[in-house]
Amino acid sequence: MDFNLKKLTSDAGVFFTRAVQFTEEKLGSAEKTELDAHLENLIARADCTKNWTEKIFRQTEVLLQPNPSARIEEFFYEKLDKKIPSRTTNGELLGQYMLDAAKDFGPGTPYGSTLITVGEYQSRLGGAEREFLQTSAINFLTPLRNFLEGDWRTISKERRLLENRRLDLDICKARVKKAKQAEAKAAAEPDFQETRPRNYVLSASASAVRRPQTETHVERCIHTKTHRLYSIEYAEQELRVAQTEFDRQAEVTRLLLEGISSTHVNHLRCLHEFVEAQATYYAQCHQYMQELQKELSSANSDTYPNSFASNANPSTSATCPSPVSSATLPGVSPPCLASTSTPGIAREPSGPLKIQDVQQPSTGHRKAKVLYDYDAHDTSELSLLADELITVYTVPGMDPDWLVGERGNQKGKVPVTYLELLS
Repeated sequence: MDFNLKKLTSDAGVFFTRAVQFTEEKLGSAEKTELDAHLENLIARADCTKNWTEKIFRQTEVLLQPNPSARIEEFFYEKLDKKIPSRTTNGELLGQYMLDAAKDFGPGTPYGSTLITVGEYQSRLGGAEREFLQTSAINFLTPLRNFLEGDWRTISKERRLLENRRLDLDICKARVKKAKQAEAKAAAEPDFQETRPRNYVLSASASAVRRPQTETHVERCIHTKTHRLYSIEYAEQELRVAQTEFDRQAEVTRLLLEGISSTHVNHLRCLHEFVEAQATYYAQCHQYMQELQKELSSANSDTYPNSFASNANPSTSATCPSPVSSATLPGVSPPCLASTSTPGIAREPSGPLKIQDVQQPSTGHRKAKVLYDYDAHDTSELSLLADELITVYTVPGMDPDWLVGERGNQKGKVPVTYLELLS
């Protein structure tokens, strides 16, 4: 181990003098060299960029991965330069649970078949989420991290070096000032050789004759003045060197700080890519959920009535009248149909009343906002579009899960679950 005591002592001395200069500046007892306004503005802008980039980066991490334990695990994998293991998303895990449950309940049962359908769509949602997370991490998080861990560290290092150069410059300025003050003070003092009495001069001359080897007062004065002049010249030389190093470091720091503008341009592009990834992800989710709703709605109208008919009491089904056309409005249902009705499934009509023959009552009708799109399954139903307003009312004996809806000259049954009744 190469241990250079002289270098260590020199570095400690430099650190101590810088610390003294910094403390005196804070206390107001020493002058401080101010940076130019342009460089100060660049430093302020860089600090602002760093602070907000760090906050946006941390919060985006929380958005993409809410689990703090998972974030810590990914952090250690990155520091160890190892590949992050693939992690199953919550949607994929839920879909797998539903598929496994459908195997136990029976894929042929209504509940089992619905679990299979929903589970498959949940797996698709989980896959879309996985793709969104990967795209966002590459296109948005990685550039922000590279700036914080790369460019900003370089800028911080050069700024610390600039601060040290400034302290050295101020220290040299203080030395030159002190040397000039000492020279001015010495020049203002009277010459001792001219002011002392004559007998003292003679006595001093006699002593000088007896001790010729001793340095005279004049010689000492000459040596002292020469030393002062040498000290001033040396201090001024150090000041010129410190000023040159400070100017060079200020220019290097300025060039690095001006690169913050290109950093903003790069982060702006990454932000656009992040928003596009979000839009794609949410569009996929919306598409999957619409498809899932249509499949479940079709299952409600096709699968459920058949399942209920197959499980119905034989004696009850024997006494029930045959269903009439669904183009008629549900009237008073017979006891057998009332006992087998299910929420969300309209009971079969028992009267010959046509839907067109139903008149809007003078009271009891109200406005409703459509929550989801709905496609009519037959001529007795009314197709709906999300966010539109229609007039709805009920008819005595009608299934409570259905209402009569009107839109202009169009009229038909509408499901209550697709509506938001307005007061």
